[in-house]
Amino acid sequence: MENVIKIVLAILLFLCLLDMPYGFYQLVRFVALIGFGILAYNSSEKENKTEMFIYGGLALLFQPFFKIALGREIWNIVDVIVGIGLIASMIMNKTKSQR
Repeated sequence: MENVIKIVLAILLFLCLLDMPYGFYQLVRFVALIGFGILAYNSSEKENKTEMFIYGGLALLFQPFFKIALGREIWNIVDVIVGIGLIASMIMNKTKSQR
């Protein structure tokens, strides 16, 4: 389930690089808040405090209620970094589970 959430979030964040209507970005913020919230909760259940704080911070960064105005260019950089980070975390978790 975690991998599905990470893939969906990564795809949505990469789609934010395109010129989309404003409503799409609002949808991404809501989905990211929920997705990162679930990932933070799952990390806390696994007692992985580092991941819990990272996902909790990302949930706060992307939350739609009190918007953080970073400008389009910086948001694009954040979207790419977070998207790549989500994919990298899936790969790292897969290699850990194979050991």
